[in-house]
Amino acid sequence: MAKSVLYMSMSLDGFVAGPDGTNDDGLGDGGERLHRWLMESTANERGLPGRPSGTNGEVWDAFMATGAVVAGRGTFEPAGGWGGDHHDGVPIFVLTRDPERHQPHAKPRVTFVAEVAEAMERAKDAAGDRDVLVHGVGVTRLALAAGVLDELHIHLVPVLLGEGRRLFEHLGPGRVELERLDTREGEDGVTHLRYAVTTRHRMRDAG
Repeated sequence: MAKSVLYMSMSLDGFVAGPDGTNDDGLGDGGERLHRWLMESTANERGLPGRPSGTNGEVWDAFMATGAVVAGRGTFEPAGGWGGDHHDGVPIFVLTRDPERHQPHAKPRVTFVAEVAEAMERAKDAAGDRDVLVHGVGVTRLALAAGVLDELHIHLVPVLLGEGRRLFEHLGPGRVELERLDTREGEDGVTHLRYAVTTRHRMRDAG
């Protein structure tokens, strides 16, 4: 059965992007440091990095084996929509408040969806027996609140950014229990942490 899995690089102080991020530069000032462990190989024609070697390459294989993608517009648009193909032609579901406005202009593999639970359900159906790759801070918050995020794969980078955008902020009241599934030491100092979301308490949507 497909699982929804967040893959996110994060600084030791909890940031997934640096300050002053824009639609043209979603990572903000210094945010590219969080993805250096992926940048060992030359980028492909869509600007995505190639497969790194060693343990980092094995982690890369896992998220590139996913059968669908769920992302927010804040991730999708700065990435140029990945040219309509994130990897291997898998379907992409983009969370937005106004899907009808965006859908007529979408690429063939891209579907705009208003509700996170619907996006996850449709992505899992499309993925079949493969997992769903989840992108984005906003989508993570909403998915945790709705109880539709199954796993967190955090790539912990040995840097303190000091400011920027945190992954786990504005979650609202409540508690989410996690079970550690795996810890792997990657190249360039990155630590790959894998958790299952085991107990979910519905959280207030912080807007």
